[in-house]
Amino acid sequence: MRAALPEGGVLLGLDTGTKTIGLALCDPQWRFATAGKTIRRTKFMADKAQLQALIIQRDVRGLVIGLPLNMDGTGSPRSQGARAMARNLEDIGLPILMWDERWSTQAANRAMIEQDFSRAKRAERIDSHAAALILQGAIDALAGSAF
Repeated sequence: MRAALPEGGVLLGLDTGTKTIGLALCDPQWRFATAGKTIRRTKFMADKAQLQALIIQRDVRGLVIGLPLNMDGTGSPRSQGARAMARNLEDIGLPILMWDERWSTQAANRAMIEQDFSRAKRAERIDSHAAALILQGAIDALAGSAF
């Protein structure tokens, strides 16, 4: 990702699930990630069209997709789904980085509890907050390696 985007640029973080896709965006200098919206998954082409519209609207330069690994670092059935999403988005033409998302949902839930989010609000926003944590982890690593 660093080699593909030496000048930085807005990145879109995705927390892909079977029912939803949580979205987050970062600033062009890769300093901070912000939770965005959550897409209710339907057919892949409709989901992809929503992603492409956001990519154009926000001038996104790359994608960071959460990779749900087992605690021992091995892949899982959910990992296969995330990798399939990455393969299906390759034709958009943006660099794609798969990022370890272990504990992202738990950390997002804990942070929202600390902020006194209601159970209903947490359920509504958990995926986009997890996407923000995934993206923040990636940009922290990327920014530390070159800027």
